Amino acid sequence: MRIVKFEVFRDDEAGVWWASSTTDAGIVTEADTIEALRERLKLLVPDFLETEEELRIDMEVHVSDIVQAA
Repeated sequence: MRIVKFEVFRDDEAGVWWASSTTDAGIVTEADTIEALRERLKLLVPDFLETEEELRIDMEVHVSDIVQAA
């Protein structure tokens, strides 16, 4: 089984989640929600890699918040 890893970030200004592969695949994509991004990757990755082998897509999500002290 081949593992394709992604770092996932939220772009609040653009209002999208985006993913970039951290392996040699070179895949970058975005979607409005993280759920939609997961589904997009499930379709995109096998097609991009032109493979029929079983793939595992790992997503490392980076989220941060800025809060004011009380």
